[in-house]
Amino acid sequence: MDKTLEQSIVRVTNLVTFEEALFNQLRASRPVGEHSVREVSEPESDSQQNDLFRDPLDATPEDTFGRVEGRYCITASNIAKYEGFHGVIIFKEPDPLRFTREQVIDYIDTGWRWAQKAHFVDSEAKYFFFMWNCGGRAGASLPHGHAQVMLGRRRHYAKVEQLRCAALSYGKRYGASYFDDLYQAHRAVGCGLERNGVKVLAYLTPIKEKEVVLIAPELGESLKETLHEVLACFRDRMGVTSFNVALFLPPIARTEEDWEGFPAIARLVDRGSVESKASDIGAMELYASSVISSDPFEVAQVVREALG
Repeated sequence: MDKTLEQSIVRVTNLVTFEEALFNQLRASRPVGEHSVREVSEPESDSQQNDLFRDPLDATPEDTFGRVEGRYCITASNIAKYEGFHGVIIFKEPDPLRFTREQVIDYIDTGWRWAQKAHFVDSEAKYFFFMWNCGGRAGASLPHGHAQVMLGRRRHYAKVEQLRCAALSYGKRYGASYFDDLYQAHRAVGCGLERNGVKVLAYLTPIKEKEVVLIAPELGESLKETLHEVLACFRDRMGVTSFNVALFLPPIARTEEDWEGFPAIARLVDRGSVESKASDIGAMELYASSVISSDPFEVAQVVREALG
């Protein structure tokens, strides 16, 4: 208990390359459950009986500012943190693959309200990050559906900051928006389309399989709805059973650095079959370049058909 009440979190950033690591020794003690679609679908399974998220009010801690409850989810404080403000959004539907449009929107909205409450407690905490690891292959330590939210200080997380700096450098050099040109390059080869103000890219340089990137002016209803549609396309048309979702957003309050023109971005990627015991990331992904087997042009075609 004492180890969870006071935790030492070390964040190391290379300010030239923006490679970054967040360290907390306590995370090595996280409980790890078995993962399969069957386990979360059958109410009488052992996994359900031992589900730590089944009764979050009794089984999980709350943040110092309390919980945030949505229609389909509720927050808890992450015990093994890698950020000062690090919460868990626990889905009321335990099966992470049983999601609807309303549920996906509620998960994101609840996470945003959590960030607002955390920022009220600490005005220096401004950098919001939302991520959803679906399935053990995607890094989820428990099978019950959940997402995670963080609110950092000083600077945004390394990959987001790297993108901001690259986009600013591009704008100064070419006098154009990096994000607009990125979309046009994808559109020119048939891997980009626009729906309700959201640019949808079957990414040509994916970090892993079937990566899709959504770009919108803000975190509005169109982006959240499109994210749901693409996730449903992953699940229902592509047979994806494990995925990662991340939101890249500007800070929630004014900062010294320049965020002008930085849009709201959602990135989602397939992480392979939940039945596979082999990792989809090795030394090549860690230290060189991603190795991809899916064809972005085929991904673009399936997503285009799904979005109509």
